[in-house]
Amino acid sequence: MTRYLARRLLQVVPTLIGMSVLIFALVRLLPGDVSNTLTGGDAGASAERQQAMLTELGLADPLPLQYWNFVSGFFTGDLGQSFLSGQPVSDTLLRALPITLEITLLATVFAVVVGVPLGVISAVRRNSVLDLITRLGGLIGLSMPNFWIALIALLITSTFFFWVPSVTWIPIWTDPLGNLAQLAIPSFAVSLYLLAAVMRMTRTSVLDVLREDYVRTARAKGAPLHRVITRHAVRNALIPVITLVGAQVGNLMGGATVIEVIFGLPGVGNTLVQATYNRDYPVVQVTAVFLATVFVVINLVVDLVYGFLDPRIERR
Repeated sequence: MTRYLARRLLQVVPTLIGMSVLIFALVRLLPGDVSNTLTGGDAGASAERQQAMLTELGLADPLPLQYWNFVSGFFTGDLGQSFLSGQPVSDTLLRALPITLEITLLATVFAVVVGVPLGVISAVRRNSVLDLITRLGGLIGLSMPNFWIALIALLITSTFFFWVPSVTWIPIWTDPLGNLAQLAIPSFAVSLYLLAAVMRMTRTSVLDVLREDYVRTARAKGAPLHRVITRHAVRNALIPVITLVGAQVGNLMGGATVIEVIFGLPGVGNTLVQATYNRDYPVVQVTAVFLATVFVVINLVVDLVYGFLDPRIERR
């Protein structure tokens, strides 16, 4: 296991380096002149003023030096300052991170709590009407984009129930009920794809486990069906489901970006979008690297869990 862990960690290092280089390069390739954005599109701004501004912000330095200043900030704790607000990027990220994490957590919990029971019921009642309805719902959930679901849900609640979420962020420590009400629709929209995937994976896994010899033996000894399902089938069938959920958490954080923009939630995704519009390089770079790092780390954890559960993987 130690050798497998070391090998996976060594694979992560070049991945993170390549990812940082790619993000740095893509930010520099954004169309438009950052100096024009920073001067508010002032046509009267002289070339000397624009050049002085670029020099002050470090954008006139050679690209290798700019990249080194960007990367070294992760080791020193100085992630730079926003071009527009002048605030430290770390403070901007820390303000936005709890919102995205809460959306992701609520979406994950909802997907697991609803998807696993539906998958078990669908497997136990295979080819029944309920099974067909559940499978059809899973296909629909996998097919519909989350932003469309959010808009439809918002339209329904505003038209028929005359209620829309607050456009001003409500922290959970200030008003827990108001916070949950505000995030109900966004979390539901983000979770639907994962819910459908969890349901389908649970159904497939339970069907495979129900064909195992030990399950048939338990049934032959007279064990009740519900006990066989809960103590044998579900526990063993949840291993690939847990792996699926872990691998999708990073996708949920990325998928929350559009939802945050639609509902005006100042999360990490919305912060990244607004910073991209304003050519706020430090915020864009740090936020993009953070999201990518979360995705890489989660996949690393999933790989390690796989290696722990199935020792055969360590030899591959």
